[in-house]
Parts: sequence; C-alpha cells; structure tokens
Amino acid sequence: MDRRAVSLRADSPPFKFLRMKTNNNINKYKVFSVENAADPFMRIGTVKSTDSKFWRWGDDNMFPYALAIMARRSTTHRRIMNDKADYIAGKGFTFDPDLPALGKFVESVNGKGESMRQLINKLAFDKALFGNAFVEIVTDPKRSFLSLFHQDASKCRVAKDNSHIIMHHDWARFSAKDQKTLPLYPNFEQQEDGTLRSIIHYKDYEPMFENYGIPSYIAGMNVSAIAYKTDKWNISRLDNSFQLSGVMVLDGTVDNEAEANDIMKTAQKKFAGQPGQVMFMIKDCSENDSSKFIPIDSKNEGDWKELHDQATADIVVAHSWFRSLSGLDYGTGFSSERILHEYEIALNTIILAEQEELMEPLRKVMELILAVDCSSLQIVNRPPTRSKPLYMKVWEARKADGLEYDPEDPEQQLFVAQITKYALKNID
Repeated sequence: MDRRAVSLRADSPPFKFLRMKTNNNINKYKVFSVENAADPFMRIGTVKSTDSKFWRWGDDNMFPYALAIMARRSTTHRRIMNDKADYIAGKGFTFDPDLPALGKFVESVNGKGESMRQLINKLAFDKALFGNAFVEIVTDPKRSFLSLFHQDASKCRVAKDNSHIIMHHDWARFSAKDQKTLPLYPNFEQQEDGTLRSIIHYKDYEPMFENYGIPSYIAGMNVSAIAYKTDKWNISRLDNSFQLSGVMVLDGTVDNEAEANDIMKTAQKKFAGQPGQVMFMIKDCSENDSSKFIPIDSKNEGDWKELHDQATADIVVAHSWFRSLSGLDYGTGFSSERILHEYEIALNTIILAEQEELMEPLRKVMELILAVDCSSLQIVNRPPTRSKPLYMKVWEARKADGLEYDPEDPEQQLFVAQITKYALKNID
C-alpha cells in the first residue's frame, strides 16, 4: 500500500486530503480528512527525501510559498507582520559620534544604498513570516570593504552538508545550473568575482525541526485561512448583489445530455453567482410553463461575523501580539494609554529580544571586517504615541526619540513630570 499526502501547492486552497491507493485487482482511492492539513509539515506516513543536495522546506519544499500566499490573503495576519517588522526595525540607530566610519556604514550597508534600518526591516519581516531570515556578507581577502545584503528567505534552502545555503530563484523549477551556494557564517568562500562571501541564517527554534525555523503563528494557520475565506465570502455576496441561493426548475425538452448541459451553462452564466449559487433542474415541458425558482434562504450572517471575529482574535494570539498595536480597536475609540501600555509589554517581551537576535551577529561581522567598536550601535525605539512616562528624565526621553541628549546637562536632569507641571502652570 502506497500512502502519501497531497502536497500544498501555491495556487491551491489551504485544505488538503490524504489519498490512499491500494494496489489490488481493483484500484481504489479513498479520501480521508487530515486534521491539520493546512500545515504542510503535517505528514502521515514516511516520505523519503529524493533530494541529495538540500533539505526540503516542507514535504514538497514549497512551504515558504504557501506562507507567502497566506500573508497576501489574510488582512489581520499581514498587518501584524508589517507592524512587527516596523517596530523591530525601530526609527534609526544611535552610535558613538566619534566613530564616523560606523555612522557611514549604518547609512549605507551595500552598493544598493540600503540603510541598516532597511536591512533590519526586511530581515524582521522574513523572520515574522517564515520563521527564518538570511543576510549575505560580502568582503574581499584584504577586508577593505563590507557589504550586507538581505536574501529572500523563500529562495534559500539548507544544503545536506548543513554548512552551506543553496539559493535558487524558483524552487518549483529547480535547476542545478541556476543555483548559488554560499557557506554559513562564520565560514567564507571565495567567489568567481574574487570576493569572499558568507551568509547568516536566522531561525526560530522549534522542537523536531533542525534545518529550518517555524514561524511563531504556526498554530494560527487555520484561523488565518478562516479569516481569508470569510472575507472572500463577503466579497462574493457583493459581487452577486446579495442574491439568494436556490434551485431553478426549467421547462424544456432535450434529446441528450449535451443539450441539457448547454442549457444549464447558459442559464448559469446569466443567473448564478457565488455565494448566490443556483442548482438547475430541467424537466419535460408541460402544457403550461412551470419554470420556477425555489430560494434557499439561510439566516447565517451573524454566525459568519462571529466566526470572522473569533478568527481575527485567534490570529493576534497566535502571533503573540497585541490588538491595539494591530489597529483592531480603533473603531471603538483611540486609547493612547492602552497603546502605550501594550507597546511597553511588546517592547520588553518581543521587540528588544528580536532586535538583539538580529543585531548580535551583524555587530560581530562589522567588528571583524570594519575593525570598529560596535558596542554603542543601538536601535532607537519610539512608541506609536508621543507620551512619555512622568518618571522619565528629559535626557532619557530625548534618547528614546533619537534626539541629541546630554546626561550631564542640569536642564536634562529634570523629570518629565517637572517640565509637564511647569508647562501646565504657564498655560493656566
């Protein structure tokens, strides 16, 4: 008995079935529902790898493609990843002003003119979406320059030797002649153009998965699909002008099945829609034309709305994120206090940890090749609103906003509460 799971294709819906073929006198196909079939990592039976050069990312090596398509379909899912990447990338960098070489590199990390913030933003987005991110390191034997390039995670695969990354522009049509191979950092290899290159692989830890990381929202893949489908259902209702579904009984005499199909196709083009779907029935003509439409009215709008709201809430939970930072509660009122409170929690539980994970190897690379002290290089974090805690000192507030600050300045030693009280007194 050959047992295999149908692969998750990029152009197919995120729900699959297990097809079992029995090799006997009569070939029978049975379809079984797979409980978590939206997850291509979910596997029933043993699937042997036929790839000798790289570890497959998902059963059919197309898992990143499925994740990317889902991110383009679910609005809340996409909004959270966009916001996560923006918050992690911060508002810029602070560093020792006595290190002009470091400041120049932060402004442009490669020949494309990308800044360090743009690089971190792309890495943070990939890590949020795929649970993996890749950055290419380029220098020369003399270490006379350094360039850092973001590499699209969906184009990268781990080689079977676990010491290289293989990159290809289209894994659905993999060709060995079009691949590019780079060693994993800290190893460097000389390329045809004479440069030394390496690549850093960031990945989120997940038990049982050694070669690739798993995105934090893995448990929310099904609810992301639900949110997408409920949105699609509402769009279909609009396209169909909220017509009812039902059964259309047509009077007509046909000589064969082909003529009946032609009649149904013609009527379907004119009347049928989605979800206002119509089932057509053709019966022999009677003396009086008895064609009629029998509507099927389903009062389930409330159920669909509750399902969508629940799916949206579950997506936020799966991402370990916060509603107010995802723009979900703006319709019920803008609460700056709640936004600031949840931002502080996100900053101390998620944002700072992700920033340090991304920056730590980059600092080591810059110190190794640029020969500069990068300990002062820090990402500037600003809350989505401008309010500052009253117990914060002025110089701390200026530092948080990325402005020049002097901890020794007596005026900047004042607390925000003091200058706020003074401003309100002058207004009165």
